[in-house]
Amino acid sequence: MKTVVITEFGGPEVLEVQERPIPKIDADEILIKVKAAGINRPDIFQRQGKYPAPEGVVQDIPGLEVSGVIENIGADVEGFQVGNRVMALVPGAGYAEYVKVHYGAAIQIPVQLSFENAAALPETLYTVWHNLFQRGNLQKDETVLIHGGAGGIGSTVIQLAKLFGAKVVTTVSSEEKENFVLSLGADKVINYKNEDFEEVLSSSKVDVILDYIGGEYFNKNINVLREEGRLIYINAMKGAKVELNLFKLMQKRISLSGSTLRNRSASFKQSLMQEIVKKVLPLFEDNKFHIPIFKKFNYYEASKAHSLMESGAFLGKLVLVF
Repeated sequence: MKTVVITEFGGPEVLEVQERPIPKIDADEILIKVKAAGINRPDIFQRQGKYPAPEGVVQDIPGLEVSGVIENIGADVEGFQVGNRVMALVPGAGYAEYVKVHYGAAIQIPVQLSFENAAALPETLYTVWHNLFQRGNLQKDETVLIHGGAGGIGSTVIQLAKLFGAKVVTTVSSEEKENFVLSLGADKVINYKNEDFEEVLSSSKVDVILDYIGGEYFNKNINVLREEGRLIYINAMKGAKVELNLFKLMQKRISLSGSTLRNRSASFKQSLMQEIVKKVLPLFEDNKFHIPIFKKFNYYEASKAHSLMESGAFLGKLVLVF
């Protein structure tokens, strides 16, 4: 099979298409013939040597979400058949013509969705549902702040939060991105090039913050949270080491949390998948949820796709097509 391989740690140019054996599946796994693969920030970090795949997963092939057709199933697999259209959250090696995954991390693709649309969903959908609704316990009429609302995670947060009755504040870097997030339903948009979100929100405050910036944003986030607020981290692009005033945390009774999904157990992912199928997939049937794909790349153009993601000059999701 053809795969996109990290030949060495470095820039986008280190990605190269190579031949590899098709994976052999275990009894509880399915083999997917990949039609498309979503591109995400963790793929960039893996290519740079900052985010290795879990033990037992191929280390030099990135990719956390795929869509395709089931080519083979293990003896213990339930609920799937060869030929089913599926999307899946994989622990790695998604940039390939074939990928194996525990069947509990796969979801049958709704008939309304193309393979390209479906490939843009699993990593962002699983991440947002777990962190915003399970860990963050976002409720109707509460306000959530998401930094960088024009990306894949942000565009998912905005839509899901609005569909479940919350208000959304987001930060962006340009007028184009401002218009984009407003079209998705954002209630308030702050251009961080021109305004300081801490100053803008000093009087209004928010209930939940989903942040992947870290660094200097940490204490600003603490300051704009209401009492009983929840601060959830899914990355720390601008710095993982911060200083915390514990008295402020205690006075506001703030809950501080964070998580990564990649190394979670198959049983956890299966439980999360079942909740998403029940509570989120019906939104696609009603055409209430939109998957904004900015650009599709042939897998031979993976380096160009990574360059675009690193530039930040895109809206929504980027997808590799096989």
